[in-house]
Parts: sequence; C-alpha cells; structure tokens
Amino acid sequence: MLIIPAIDLKDGQCVRLRQGAMEDSTVFSDDPVATAGRWVDAGCRRLHLVDLNGAFAGAPVNGEAVTAIVKAYPGLPVQIGGGIRNLETIEHYIHAGVSYVILGTAAVKRPVFVREACRAFPGKVIVGLDARDGRVATDGWAEVSALTATDLAKRFEADGVSAIVYTDIARDGMMQGVNVDATLAMARASSIPVIASGGITNLDDIRALAAIAHEGIAGAITGRAIYEGTLDVAEAQRLCDETR
Repeated sequence: MLIIPAIDLKDGQCVRLRQGAMEDSTVFSDDPVATAGRWVDAGCRRLHLVDLNGAFAGAPVNGEAVTAIVKAYPGLPVQIGGGIRNLETIEHYIHAGVSYVILGTAAVKRPVFVREACRAFPGKVIVGLDARDGRVATDGWAEVSALTATDLAKRFEADGVSAIVYTDIARDGMMQGVNVDATLAMARASSIPVIASGGITNLDDIRALAAIAHEGIAGAITGRAIYEGTLDVAEAQRLCDETR
C-alpha cells in the first residue's frame, strides 16, 4: 500500500480544505514545487495533486504548477484531478509527464467519457468518487447526486480504470480518522484497486488500512496530517511495507 502525499492547489498555493469548502482553506505553502520536494525527500513513491480552482471552473486553472512539479521530479508518478472534462486536457497532462489523470465530475455525469478516456489513454485513468453519506458528490463537492459510490464503482469495472480514489467528504481535512468500513465496502464492490482518502490522522489510521490492504486497498492519500505533523510519511510507508 502506498502512502500518497496530497498537494491541493488553489490560486497557485498549497492549501487544505475542510470538508471540501473553498472558503475554509488553510494555506500551507506558496511554493508547490518545494512542497513536492519535501515529500520526495521523505521517500514518497507517488504524489496526489488536485487543482481545486479547476474542479469548480470545469477546466484546469493551476496547470502551470502541476507541470512545474512534474518537471522538477522526473520519474516520480504523479496523479492529478480537478477540472479534467475532455480528452484534450488528458492529453495535455500526459504529454507533460503526469502518470495518471483523475476523473471525478466528468465520470459521474458522463460515464461514457471514462470508457473513451481509458481507450485513448490505457492505464492512465483513475476515477475519483467523492461521497457524502455514501452518495456521490460532484462539481467540487458542491452537488450531491442520488448515486451511491459503490454502485458507480461497479459500472466502471469493465472500462479499464486503473484505480478508484474514494474520499469520504465528511472526514476530509477534519483529522477525525479514516472511514475504514466505507473504504472496505468500496474495495469489495468491484475489482478496481481503491485508494483511500479523507480523515487520515495518524499511524493508527494507516495501520487500520494496511490490515485490509489485501482486500484491494492500493494506497492512502494524506494531506492535513502530514502538513500538521501528526503523521510522518516515511514512518507510514515503512509500516505499510512491513505489513505486506
């Protein structure tokens, strides 16, 4: 299981939100490349980038910061989400060196787009399912649909999706612990590997996820915990490696 540091980009800065609210953000750095370097130095094997402005705008806004990070650390797998709504944007990111693109709102509202993207860029597409009380949210979490996250995951099983990033919105940025039960339910809902996100606070959360990694948990995204120092990236990755 991979420990994946998150870098959320808003107006060119690295921030963390609470429950996805843009108006409730904490700025941790105004230098995204240096922030990425901090986690690279800690031994991370993948980075999770989110263009928060792009998620609301429906098109990339912080693309320059994303490209700068990819160029600064060649060979490090990077996944990017936020505002990716067409094949042209995916192509741009892949050509820039991004390893994976995350389709969120587009995946929910246009499931056929996921199939098209997987066909055009095999092995490069991740679906981001963000849920509030089990229901999928879209448009920067501003809208909640009637679809359940687990039902939607099953729909993408035959499309060739590389992974599902499952985020529990109620816990995201709140430092209240990861929702292990919901994450496990998502992993069991389909054969697609799941990357857990939202609420990870300390090593106990990583230990709980690592214990069920064999069910299909491929990674854990962590943001506020590593920025505020309640979780050490290197120690967490070491625990995951030892649990295999």
